[in-house]
Amino acid sequence: MSTESSPAPDPSAAREPAPVAVDAPALPTQRRTLTTLVATQVLSGVGVASGIAVAPLVASALSGSDAIAGLTSTSGVVGAALVALPLAQVAGRRGRRPSLLLGFGLATGGALLATVAVLLGSWPLLVVAMLLFGSGTAAGLASRFAATDLATPQRRARDLSVVVWATTVGSVVGPTLAGVADRVAGPALRLGDAHAEHGSTAPSAAPFVLATLAFALAATVVAVWLRPDPLLASRAPSGAGAVGAGGAGGAPGGAPGHVSWRDGLRAGWAVVAASPTARLALGAIVLSHLVMVGLMSMTPVHMNHGGATLQVVGLVISAHIAGMYALSPVVGWLADRLGHARVLYAGGALLLAAAVVVAGAPGEDSARLTVGLVLLGLGWSCGLVAGSALLVDATPGPSRTAVQGLSDLAMNTGGAVGGILAGAIIGFSSYGALAWGAAVLVVVCAVVAAPLARRAALR
Repeated sequence: MSTESSPAPDPSAAREPAPVAVDAPALPTQRRTLTTLVATQVLSGVGVASGIAVAPLVASALSGSDAIAGLTSTSGVVGAALVALPLAQVAGRRGRRPSLLLGFGLATGGALLATVAVLLGSWPLLVVAMLLFGSGTAAGLASRFAATDLATPQRRARDLSVVVWATTVGSVVGPTLAGVADRVAGPALRLGDAHAEHGSTAPSAAPFVLATLAFALAATVVAVWLRPDPLLASRAPSGAGAVGAGGAGGAPGGAPGHVSWRDGLRAGWAVVAASPTARLALGAIVLSHLVMVGLMSMTPVHMNHGGATLQVVGLVISAHIAGMYALSPVVGWLADRLGHARVLYAGGALLLAAAVVVAGAPGEDSARLTVGLVLLGLGWSCGLVAGSALLVDATPGPSRTAVQGLSDLAMNTGGAVGGILAGAIIGFSSYGALAWGAAVLVVVCAVVAAPLARRAALR
């Protein structure tokens, strides 16, 4: 009797009641979580995009050096990398809400300090401010993983991609709003003409004031509406999301543990090193971000040398950011339907095409640069969405926050390396040399990753 009743009820109990027990109670909470994260991403997107669109131009005007201009973008990426593990550690101990509040709070302080730096005409202070400013990027990246805490495995990639997509609105509007803010409040927040170069106007602090307000509002939305905390709810024994989000073996983040960031880093790396699938996912995320940051950060400087106005630069950057985020739900759907590996390689092809398109574009050819940067954004989207979903799938539940922190650290470190190399290449050679170098890197990495992709247990 026990041999007869064991096989029969178990499969049906695993397949039939699970959706009712997990999905029905979890759906309202997950919808609320996604709605809150979407609002947060719109606001933080305005803040991040406003800063990255103008920081290189402001630094170039204050210092008279293109290398320093690249350093501000690099500083923002380094800041995001430095704060990635602390944010993951706070999330593992106390939940997503305190973690995101910390990230957006630091970003608010960074934007405010950047405002002061511009008013004082100090590019070193601007570089320091961009370190804190990078926390906004780190918090935005962490939000994509927050979207998976209560998601079922069947909807994980799509829920993640919806939050990534939400950044489109703020990121596209941000640079344009920065230009508007510069025209409206610029005269009151502008330095003297001594800091103007190439016949342009002197830099203004108005875009950074806009970023300060946007980050502060994002923190407010998290504090008021991200309830219940999705990560803590997914860990609750009676929580509906525990089964759906945890996959095989439990809650997505595991139980909160008081471990040092070094131990968390080691634990995350041990999980990634043991899994070819996780290594492929992490490598794709890092490569996509490195190439994207390298090319994107130097495009405003390249266009400025061609005589482009801040408004034109803002439109090109807006188109690039639209490419990064607008089609992310489609990318998530394709990753689920066609397999993560195929989408990752499609992303590599798009990155290669982007580098080739912009390689010969002069600074005044805004149309060609727009096409190239849209392709660059689409390639980045494929790497981030498919790579992040694949990384979550390849990670045991209790190890996820550690691996997520490692992923964001590695991603932003790659971006920092890309920014540093881009500034150096532009300083010693040209924008075209930078683009061709990016193309060669993508091809080499695709060849190296091919055996890894064949060995990986891909869906």
